[in-house]
Amino acid sequence: MVGAVAIDETLCMDVRNDETVALRLAALSHPRRIQILRYLSSVEHCCCKEVVGQLDLAQSTVSQHLKVLVEAGLVRFVTDKQRSRYEVDRPAVAELSRSISRLLSDCC
Repeated sequence: MVGAVAIDETLCMDVRNDETVALRLAALSHPRRIQILRYLSSVEHCCCKEVVGQLDLAQSTVSQHLKVLVEAGLVRFVTDKQRSRYEVDRPAVAELSRSISRLLSDCC
């Protein structure tokens, strides 16, 4: 019975990880969000206005895309006095990369 408990705990951890991976991949399912993540990866941090300056999108559209990336845990949002600052959550992106690699490796 002890072995069954260990398997169930491992399965629960896998399910939580799978849910996180799915959420993050869904956030990256839009080409503009991929562009935003690439831009944010090239800078230490920036505000929404700087992202708008890099893309041909309205500020409200960029804000919505940033919100999705933050909710998925790929981007961090920090308030800095009167400005909002965004930066890539590099450990989260690295974990997503490892998870995708494991998935594709298991499938092959």
